[in-house]
Amino acid sequence: MNLFQSQMPWLELVVRGVVIYVTLLVLMRIVGQREAGGLGLTDVLIVVLIAQAAAGGLSGESDSITDSVLLVAVILACSVLVDAASYRFPRLAALLKARPRLMIKDGQLEHRVLKREFMTTEEVASQLRLHGIEDIGVVHRAYLEPNGMISVLLRERRTPDEPSKPSAE
Repeated sequence: MNLFQSQMPWLELVVRGVVIYVTLLVLMRIVGQREAGGLGLTDVLIVVLIAQAAAGGLSGESDSITDSVLLVAVILACSVLVDAASYRFPRLAALLKARPRLMIKDGQLEHRVLKREFMTTEEVASQLRLHGIEDIGVVHRAYLEPNGMISVLLRERRTPDEPSKPSAE
């Protein structure tokens, strides 16, 4: 047994890596961004795929370390290519990269977004409390970010004797 002799045709490994990466990327974009935690969906995808690709070479289940290394290289190359293409072509980025979703607008929940992300009002309230906010009315905008976190922008507070600013219309 030769540890560095590939057991599978290199082209097949490349095709397998690309097809799995693209398929999982599309599926993760369809599912949404809520469950990603502090990582972006592509970060989670990369970690899982690299772990799986390297596992055979590490544990000895694969006859060739070269197969594992090549598959890891293909997965990383796919990631770089997706990032480069998204940077170069903004329309493609709209398909491949998650964008922030407006969850609260001027103190009002955007129920369509909550429904899409399968979030309850109690879960939103919990996230607001983590930001030190008890009253949704003080929120100017709140976004579900691509990494699954919620960012909050508060309304500007005026003192009672401060005159309101004239609108710029």
